[in-house]
Amino acid sequence: MPNNENERVQEQPEKRRQDALQLGPRKKPRSTDPLVHHGRHFGRTIHALCNIHALINNGIIRMGERSEEPEDAFTAQEIKEHSIFLALLKSVPGLEERLMSAESEDEIHAFAALLQKVDWLTPPGEPLIPPIPRNVKTGRGFHHEITGGLLCPAGVDWSNQEIKEKLATGELTVAGDQWPVFLYASYKYDESDPWKGLLRSVLVVKAFKHIFTSPSSVDKEATATRSGNARIHGMTRVTTASIAYAATQARFALSSSSVFNRSDTVTDSERFYTSILELLDEPDEADEVDSLLSWWNR
Repeated sequence: MPNNENERVQEQPEKRRQDALQLGPRKKPRSTDPLVHHGRHFGRTIHALCNIHALINNGIIRMGERSEEPEDAFTAQEIKEHSIFLALLKSVPGLEERLMSAESEDEIHAFAALLQKVDWLTPPGEPLIPPIPRNVKTGRGFHHEITGGLLCPAGVDWSNQEIKEKLATGELTVAGDQWPVFLYASYKYDESDPWKGLLRSVLVVKAFKHIFTSPSSVDKEATATRSGNARIHGMTRVTTASIAYAATQARFALSSSSVFNRSDTVTDSERFYTSILELLDEPDEADEVDSLLSWWNR
């Protein structure tokens, strides 16, 4: 035992000054709220670009102060929104209970913020000639012979040199609802039968596998030791939104844009995604959509 105060001070370990210009020790990752993970899956399978805050707010109002109103009191848009809200509640275990027990509007907004954290995964590209650096996208899009051909709008002749140049320079712009040829089986569009091969291309299937099963399942049977998103969330069948999501991912991967931005006027991804969803949700196209879903589920 030390005999005086000075000895006790000397025995204490000296604090070492930390170097501010060097990376400190790795911190253990903080646990993530399950809402984040479920929110990502909701975005991939139900609706990727909706306003979660508004969806939850309108859903709570519909279940509360407007719960006694008849169905015909709501517009078609409100009915559609509410069906998506109910799908959200069904897809996220415990969400309804958390929303109903929230003590403030801020707490509900916090839940929505967690659910909104949707990550955009870029599927790996196929071998291309000339090669494209994996992490550099400036040479993709209409600046590359292969990616440009895949992104070329259906019905537009990519072999026309003048069209290639105008697409590359931006003189010709492609709106999100002008669908690229890569959406079609064998990358061929049949003008006389627009549904022929639509959303059945190898590229869209590979993007889907990369997102929902595992990257290793793209070219062979899955060998990953960790469960994919589909298995984790008990997903046994494709949804129209999951197909639209995979197509949007594939399109973004082929493009020259480095960062996904829903308001990017170059990629126009939001309109692209929404236009596919609108077609697949169109009642008049139900037979074709049922056939498409059967093909995917096989």
